[in-house]
Amino acid sequence: METKRFTKNDNSFICQNCGREVEPLGYTSRNHCPFCLCSVHLDVNPGDRASDCGGLMEPVSAVPDPKKGFIIIHRCTKCGEIRRNKAAHEAKNQPDDMRLIIELTAKQI
Repeated sequence: METKRFTKNDNSFICQNCGREVEPLGYTSRNHCPFCLCSVHLDVNPGDRASDCGGLMEPVSAVPDPKKGFIIIHRCTKCGEIRRNKAAHEAKNQPDDMRLIIELTAKQI
């Protein structure tokens, strides 16, 4: 039996890092704050909310991707897990802060 690798979970949330309200993207799952780029370690596979860690995922780097735009690299401050997440810098609703993404491209993890 095949396990689903992606579950659409596009809900609004309050960022645990900066406290701002984050609205849904409307077309896929938003998993990080567009204002500070932080996330929360909630998923085992994207959108499944199956992780019991709950640690803050800090953006530590970003890499350009020719097909996806930019990939933000997050590291969990609680367990150290590293995750890659597509940036939503071209979103119509609350796009990711491009200035922060560019700053992250200069950082190496």
